[in-house]
Amino acid sequence: MFWNPAVMTQFAGIQTSSSYTGFLPNVTNSPSAGSTYLPLGGTNNTYQDALIPAGYFSYQVNPRLWIGISINSPFGLSVGFPERWAGRDFAAGDTSLRTYNAAPSIAYQINDWISVGVGVQIQYTKASLNHGVSAFSPNCRFLGFPVPPCPFGDANLSGDGWAYGFTAGVTLTPTPTTTVGIGYRSGIDQKITGTIGTPLGVSAADLSLNLPGLVSFGIRQRIDPQWTLLGTVEWTNWNRIGTSNVTAGGATVTTVPFQYQDGWFFSVGAEYQATDRLTLRTGFAYEISPITDQVRTPLIPDNNRFWASLGASWQIFKGLKVDLAYSHVFVQDASVNISAASGNPWFATTVTPFNPFGVTYVGNSQTRADVLSIGMNWRWDEVFK
Repeated sequence: MFWNPAVMTQFAGIQTSSSYTGFLPNVTNSPSAGSTYLPLGGTNNTYQDALIPAGYFSYQVNPRLWIGISINSPFGLSVGFPERWAGRDFAAGDTSLRTYNAAPSIAYQINDWISVGVGVQIQYTKASLNHGVSAFSPNCRFLGFPVPPCPFGDANLSGDGWAYGFTAGVTLTPTPTTTVGIGYRSGIDQKITGTIGTPLGVSAADLSLNLPGLVSFGIRQRIDPQWTLLGTVEWTNWNRIGTSNVTAGGATVTTVPFQYQDGWFFSVGAEYQATDRLTLRTGFAYEISPITDQVRTPLIPDNNRFWASLGASWQIFKGLKVDLAYSHVFVQDASVNISAASGNPWFATTVTPFNPFGVTYVGNSQTRADVLSIGMNWRWDEVFK
């Protein structure tokens, strides 16, 4: 339902599903020569573990019509940096992004081989972005090294807001053993209202954030009564996020230059029906990150990555099924270069209000992650028969 509301037509009766996903990342940062604050060193793990819930409900109104709702957290971030480290002017203190998205949907089965669905996205976003701030002092020293300018404090941008979008999708069943789905989630133009603060003061501010749309294509092919093959391609329009403007008093006071490219995700998998009650799964994926060397920062040091996954479903009794899954994510080491020579737009952004002295950071980030999830699936009209 998250990717494609038309899939509701594949689930008869009254159904609910809830899942809880533990995201366990590890990201370390190692500065190198060229960093203004090189003597301050790097970091241990800066990313914080997260528990991400999701919920779904579908109701079959009649043989052709379904209604439902999905509740998810499509975008999120939770990081914490030490106050003193070499990249502090591009990531300092705690930074977080939390989104909560509800999508009431309706789906209709036109005939035995085609179904369509549409829905509305209602999204709440809460964000807090911290950067270090430097101040000029010719006598500034750390660990015996002269490092003008000096770390001075933090600048913070925080706030929340509501925004809206839509979803749409179609499922095709050209043969009794083949299912194809195409889904679309629109981009959302989020306006976050809050405050911007530096060591010199705090004022009201707004941030415009154009979150991406997503197109997904999936295919499921049953080979025999036990084996089923699956494949997915996803395209995420991260290019639309561009540069976000921060305004205060009607004027732009600074910018947040994400400037990402579009992202791609490719996966293949297989299911094995071991018994009437037990289904086993495995899969592999490759993801092309929207973040390039040109715009990468230590705050989000993402890069291309591989996924390896295992999972299983167990039918506890008629109407109740439990899902378990585990993925390990192998992320390619990422280089970070924020300097005048690199052309990274985050270097220019430090001019106002975060840092007027052109502090540089050069380094590498190492990332890996584990993802654990459990899901409960109820078909209520079968449970109470």
